[in-house]
Amino acid sequence: MHTQDSSWSELLRGKNAPRSIALSGGIALYATNTYIATTILPSVVAEIGGLALYAWSTTLYVVASIIGSALTSKLLQRTGPRLAYTLATLIFMVGVLICALAPNMPVMLVGRLIQGLGGGMLLALCYSMIQLVFEERLWPRAMALVSGMWGVATLVGPAVGGVFAEMDAWRFAFGAMVPISLAYMVLTHRALPPRDATASTPTRLPVPQLVLLAAAVLAVCAGSVSALPSWNLLGIAVCAVLVYALIRHESTATLRLLPRDALKFDAPLCALYATTCLLVIGMSSEIFMPYFLQHLHGQSPLVAGYMAALMAAGWTVSEILSSGWSGRGAQRAILAGPLFIVAGLVLLAITTPVESLGEWARLAPICLGLFLVGFGIGLGWPHLLTRILQVASEQDKDTAAASITTLQLFAMALGAALAGVISNVAGINDATGNAGIANAALWLFALFTLAPVLAWVMARRATRVKVAAAQMTPS
Repeated sequence: MHTQDSSWSELLRGKNAPRSIALSGGIALYATNTYIATTILPSVVAEIGGLALYAWSTTLYVVASIIGSALTSKLLQRTGPRLAYTLATLIFMVGVLICALAPNMPVMLVGRLIQGLGGGMLLALCYSMIQLVFEERLWPRAMALVSGMWGVATLVGPAVGGVFAEMDAWRFAFGAMVPISLAYMVLTHRALPPRDATASTPTRLPVPQLVLLAAAVLAVCAGSVSALPSWNLLGIAVCAVLVYALIRHESTATLRLLPRDALKFDAPLCALYATTCLLVIGMSSEIFMPYFLQHLHGQSPLVAGYMAALMAAGWTVSEILSSGWSGRGAQRAILAGPLFIVAGLVLLAITTPVESLGEWARLAPICLGLFLVGFGIGLGWPHLLTRILQVASEQDKDTAAASITTLQLFAMALGAALAGVISNVAGINDATGNAGIANAALWLFALFTLAPVLAWVMARRATRVKVAAAQMTPS
């Protein structure tokens, strides 16, 4: 194991301190909202209906986040960091208020869409500014700090969502995000400069690629609403066609969504992007965990929310643990991560479908499985993201930074949509009892193990690429 020539204290003192707080705060806001929504969603559908649209809440939120993240580069160039953060936070707050007042699921989904647009901007702003405000040797720790806010969200999100859900006041869980968002706006206004001195001329957006990306995810999600397998398969087939069209267009486009060579199978960027996407897809089964825990294991919204958030807790623990590694240590972290995820998903497939009265002897293996999945993602995550920035050419570094968020969100949305397909086909909507829910849990976790298996294959390629290794900072 090797440690890079940097320390955590460098991020938290002097001029780096307010920057670190501003950047990590945006992720914390987005992630906390994510866990609030995940925790209260069973209570939401119990009051306003829409179980068949359960996965849509996450999918639309993340698809809108993709669009928001893509708009970030243009917004940042035109307005500068201070105003960009203000606009993104305002859009986010509008979505929060719509969700808090929603009388039915369609209106709720509109709110989630607007929420996601602002949240996606915040996500991309935080990741994109790392390379602008920190030295390269601090990137892995900065990535870990920013991404580690998901761990903070595991403490705050389920608590806020769970408490309000148990009080039958889930609307106030969304409302609580308003003063937090206002406080964050004040923070970023004071901590960030009004204009980036190195800002370049605003660029056009790769609109066709963004449309194809969003349409691919929505195709899967639309198919998941039907209980007929033929419609589910049609949605997946349409998604595959749209992704193929996206790859073809991106390969020849002048205005690109991804850095050059990102879609060439033998290029290092392709292996790195594929690994990150597959890891995120493997984690997407998390959206149904609170529902499974409440209906199969008799847990309250608060406890179910905290248990589901163990994935993010594992992510944070392993990311902090490995962020200072370099050389062989970083390579081993990237390779070992998918294996932990496979172990966690297999454990969840075995233990989650078996109904219980909430005995901790039954719940402990579920908690371990959830933690292992998150631990596996976080172990190599900062090194994968750092390598993407290092491998990208100088003219593609801005595109590479923005694409990290775009592809991460695409993988989250696609994973959520696929989770909805599997759960609906397996019988989660069966009103006769819990057998359909148990069957959905079994098939969901069993099939999702394929993602980390493929991620391990791609991770082997990513760690063997000499150009990537050569550009790693020596210990």
